[in-house]
Amino acid sequence: MRLLLLCLLLTCSTQLMAAKLAIIMDDIGYRHTDVAALSLPADVTFSVLPHTPLGARLATEAHAKGHEIMVHLPMQALNGKTMGPGGLDNQLSESEFKQRVEDAISSVPFAKGSNNHMGSLLTQLDQPMSWLMSVLKQQDLYFVDSITTRYTKAGEEADAYRVPLLRRQVFLDNQTSTSALTQQLQQAVHLAKTEGQVVLIAHPYPETISFLKTQLKKLSTEGIQLVRASSLLPLQMAQKTEMPEENKERL
Repeated sequence: MRLLLLCLLLTCSTQLMAAKLAIIMDDIGYRHTDVAALSLPADVTFSVLPHTPLGARLATEAHAKGHEIMVHLPMQALNGKTMGPGGLDNQLSESEFKQRVEDAISSVPFAKGSNNHMGSLLTQLDQPMSWLMSVLKQQDLYFVDSITTRYTKAGEEADAYRVPLLRRQVFLDNQTSTSALTQQLQQAVHLAKTEGQVVLIAHPYPETISFLKTQLKKLSTEGIQLVRASSLLPLQMAQKTEMPEENKERL
């Protein structure tokens, strides 16, 4: 009996201490090929673009398979790239801005959180980020800052409104060659082991999905646990509270 209890304790301890990897699959909703992402493990989080032809359907199907759902909010970029339906820019009034965020959330069933699509301009601005966090707080959604600019103000405003926040640490597929994907995943694994957790953002490219279907099976052998994005929030909040002030910027 004592041996059994010891084994159970060791198993629980290992699970609690395992390095955690959250993969957020962005840009879901436009292409019929996005359906292929449903073949990935249920712990992969789906971030769905609002008001897209397939967004609501894929969010519903992904939720039914156990995936966590987020809203991928289109935000103004420095390069002026078209944002798509429901885009958020710095020309909107407060009421217009908040209504667009609310409409975006309503268009994506089962959403528990959100992250920014592009946004290298908008996330640098205090006021729009304040308006965003006000709505997310009311809707009880968390936010993942995709970090498309080093000057992002999203974290400061999330703190002000007490909106749970995570930050993207690795982009998987800026390049989709096998060697590039492997290098980025290895970087994510290294960060997970050294920092305890990592947020990786990917996209539903055929090359990415094929790569992940093969590689995610191997994570457990490296001591990595694949988890939904929201499961990182308690650890992230605890680290933020306990860390020395000079180290908090790494989160």
